Amino acid sequence: MGTLTGKTAVITGSGRRKGLGEAIARKLASEGANIVISDIGKTRDAATGEAHIGTTEEMESIAEELRGLGVQVSTCVCDVRSLEEVRALARHGAQTHGSLDIWVNNAGIGYIMKPLLEVSEADWRAVIDVNLTGAFFGLKAAAEVMIAQGKGGRIINIASQAAKSGFPHAQAYTSSKHGLVGLVRSAAIELGPNGITVNNVCPNHVTTGLGAWQNEYFSKVTGHASVEDYMTSMANRIPMRRPGLPEDTANAVAWLCTDQAAYITAESMNVSGGEEPH
Repeated sequence: MGTLTGKTAVITGSGRRKGLGEAIARKLASEGANIVISDIGKTRDAATGEAHIGTTEEMESIAEELRGLGVQVSTCVCDVRSLEEVRALARHGAQTHGSLDIWVNNAGIGYIMKPLLEVSEADWRAVIDVNLTGAFFGLKAAAEVMIAQGKGGRIINIASQAAKSGFPHAQAYTSSKHGLVGLVRSAAIELGPNGITVNNVCPNHVTTGLGAWQNEYFSKVTGHASVEDYMTSMANRIPMRRPGLPEDTANAVAWLCTDQAAYITAESMNVSGGEEPH
């Protein structure tokens, strides 16, 4: 039996291969948790292009693999910009699997990167709506169900090193991730009496599918000769001498879901190989 056997975990933005959400879902499933794979399912507007979303087919493919670990796995399409859809996702987790114990706000936009003066109102709103408002909706919907159940729970946001430090061409992204720090600090105070912990996990750069796009973009912006040169430069500034792996973030999330972390709340935990020290 795993450390999370009998628990049910919902992970938003978990419907893409090689993404952080998939890695988190796989890790929690390996620890015995039942899983809800959730993503937007299809393109809905200019901000949710097919290259950056989890489709319904991809969601089900991931779910089928995870069922091989001997746990219950379902899928549920959800646009985190809609409180109604997020609440439906929370109900799905509780009703399909018997409870809602873990909620991971992983859905995010990290592919709208531009110089400050080129950022449009639509760009700004797209990032804030998903990364910050979507996380608020998830926290709210999960808390509603967990409080009604009366047995506590774990709510975890996938923030970023950008929750602690600023980065060029990432004004909206950095603002949204900084906002998550304030969100968990406030929510943890209110939800603590209900036995619900609320935390952020803050990874540095991780080369997922999205990360690969960021590598291409920032290697050009920073004037490196190649992506390989950019990656070498990145690794050299990290004490552990490598960028993060999806499994690094997934392991941190899994630990925060265990009884060992029952007294940890309102934290924004770095998973950065020492690159982000505060």
